[in-house]
Amino acid sequence: MPRPKGYSINSSPPDDGEDSESLIQSDAAVPSLCCSSRLSLAFLMFLGFSVVYGLRVNLSVAMVAMVNTTDPRPAQNSSNVHACPLSPGTENTSDTFLQPEGIPQYPWDSETQGWLLGAFFFGYLLTQIPGGYLAGHYGGSIFLGLGVLGTAVLTLLTPLAAQQGSYWLFALRALEGFGEGVTFPAMMAMWARWAPPLERSRLMTLSGSGASFGAFVALPLTGFICQTLGWPAVFYLCGGAGCLWSIFWFIFVSDDPRTHRRISKEERDYIINSIGPQGTGHGWSVPLLPMVLSVPLWAIIITQMCSNWSYYTLLTSLPTYMDNILHFDLKSNGFLSALPYFGSLLLSTGSGVVADSLIERRVFSITTVRKLFTLTGLLLPAAFFVAVGYSGCSHILSVTFLTLSTTTGGTSSSGVFINQIDIAPRYAGFLLGITNTFGTIPGVVAPIATGYFTKDHTLAGWRTVFWVAAGINVGGALFFTIFGSGKIQPWAITEEERAETETKRSRFIST
Repeated sequence: MPRPKGYSINSSPPDDGEDSESLIQSDAAVPSLCCSSRLSLAFLMFLGFSVVYGLRVNLSVAMVAMVNTTDPRPAQNSSNVHACPLSPGTENTSDTFLQPEGIPQYPWDSETQGWLLGAFFFGYLLTQIPGGYLAGHYGGSIFLGLGVLGTAVLTLLTPLAAQQGSYWLFALRALEGFGEGVTFPAMMAMWARWAPPLERSRLMTLSGSGASFGAFVALPLTGFICQTLGWPAVFYLCGGAGCLWSIFWFIFVSDDPRTHRRISKEERDYIINSIGPQGTGHGWSVPLLPMVLSVPLWAIIITQMCSNWSYYTLLTSLPTYMDNILHFDLKSNGFLSALPYFGSLLLSTGSGVVADSLIERRVFSITTVRKLFTLTGLLLPAAFFVAVGYSGCSHILSVTFLTLSTTTGGTSSSGVFINQIDIAPRYAGFLLGITNTFGTIPGVVAPIATGYFTKDHTLAGWRTVFWVAAGINVGGALFFTIFGSGKIQPWAITEEERAETETKRSRFIST
């Protein structure tokens, strides 16, 4: 049966049925995604988040070159400093990674390194919610652009801060997190106005996969730059790339399809009509109490915290594992640390296309699709994490399982990580600020916990790290399966939509 003209996926259907029924009319004209303004926006976001994650992870590899020893104090009560044997010919070499003449190195122990790697997230926690709130009201482009630009400028100051001492570097990294905290909520606020409901998964996973691409490029590139130019060059080049990207962002991007200068009328009308009233700013007031009491929102919060524990563990500590345990040289360290993110990039982008197809063809409801992709994105990585812990000193097995863990985790991009826009499109940026604030807590705690578990540089310590991450992943998967939802929540429906729903219900009853 054809849908009424202008019916939107964000509107409640007349019979309040299953969420898969809330689709735009099947006979609506759909402008091609190829060469469209919405695809251009996704590509610019992809590049932006590539830069953002380059700025975020460069320290994790550069740290190997910045310190003159992994830990200046040998582990006590240990007869063997190295958990795994060194490669032939390297048994008598120093742990010190030599830098070009004049490049300083610092005597930071494992715990200090853990605090420095987690410092970013202390600042990142503070701006998520206010950033999402303001982006939902004013539009997200200015906040996303300034967030990247501010982080890039601060990154240029990293070598100077390191010279002043670890406390100064900690403060600088926290400030970088403070500036970058607005970026993901701003992205979500923009897609609430730009992403047609049947294209949400593919557009949002494409833009968000820039994070995996950024890690994939930055990790090996950082190792190469450290060996050839010295570690300070890493921060100068990454900071410069962020400043360059921001120029293109401010020139070509608009908050809303209604104000975009180069969009076609056909595409603009399609986006506006398919999103409906949810594609507007939420104003100054938000339904805070209903949000606090919303079980589907808490399902997103808890699950993202669980998933992010393993993600941030690898993001900040994998280069250290490659160096301390497997003894890869810095170039190999950077490349192998990056390999898992390439797999995640491919699978997350592909999962977006599959998820949209399943919803559009009504194979599964939105709720079922989100739960399926979340389950696979958390349970499979958990299994591979455990396998890593028992791979011992096998380079091949360790790299294989680490790659598979992060690769399979990419499917959750089409699950819990875009679920905010399903349950409350109009407040999606603000909700992402809330969920990301809680989801960032593992970014603070996981590196510190990893430093504590691995202070003796033993395989048993790292096995504990992987077991903890796997167990937390399983808990998150189960929680979302029980309590997650893809239906728009009653507190997120606008007055215009309520009136429209009542009209449709009256017509339905009368017929």
